Amino acid sequence: MIQWIGQFNPIQQALMATMFTWGVTALGASLVFFFKTINKIVLNGMLGFAAGVMIAASFWSLLAPAIDMAEELGQIPFATVAIGFLIGGAFLYAVDKVLPHLHLGLSTADAEGIKTNWQRSVLLVLAITLHNIPEGLAVGVAFGAVASGLGTSATLAGAVALAIGIGLQNFPEGAAVSIPLRREGFSRRKAFLYGQASGIVEPIAGVIGAYTVVKMQHLLPYALAFAAGAMIYVVVEELIPEAQREVGGSKTDIATIGCMIGFTVMMVLDVALG
Repeated sequence: MIQWIGQFNPIQQALMATMFTWGVTALGASLVFFFKTINKIVLNGMLGFAAGVMIAASFWSLLAPAIDMAEELGQIPFATVAIGFLIGGAFLYAVDKVLPHLHLGLSTADAEGIKTNWQRSVLLVLAITLHNIPEGLAVGVAFGAVASGLGTSATLAGAVALAIGIGLQNFPEGAAVSIPLRREGFSRRKAFLYGQASGIVEPIAGVIGAYTVVKMQHLLPYALAFAAGAMIYVVVEELIPEAQREVGGSKTDIATIGCMIGFTVMMVLDVALG
């Protein structure tokens, strides 16, 4: 499979990889056709798993290659990575404050971002779409990094491993969107459509990320660190707090175990394949 993917240019590779991650989101969202509700404990475990995957991917697939490439480009590695990482977090912070969105379980009055009269369903989907921007960007930048030929950390197998890892955590994420929407009164078809739509931003962000680093190679270490910072922001700001929300008592250990498993799965994927 790696050899087959290698026949395409980085932008095409990024598009195919993020179409895969979007497809897995849709697959997870399709669970709404079989279940009307999802146990909160199970949901917390899913969110914890997603957080673990994103934390592991941020280091092994993004920050480690960024440090390696910054050295080859004659940059100051710790400064380059620190700047890119913080800018990535700042970008997500700004989007979070500007883009209207609403987290599941809250009333429309609790919507964040600029105040609008948009429908509740749109605000709910936009909240999950925020999570997928850095994920798509990370995959795109990873494939663009391979084409640069810089460093030894960025490999095609490693980029594929990242796409697989993001795809794995997108499956429970898709279910975590569509099933709660069904519980809120949406039809199964509408809940599925909204659930899978939350992942449509990944191919867009992936192509933009790959194109940017291919055309401006000197920005590559910054871009890798940027994607890592954006993902860590999502993990700390959204996934972990939601996953640690108690359910009739102290059940936060389920989310913690899910995070540990997700981290291990992504680590194994990256080290074994990359």
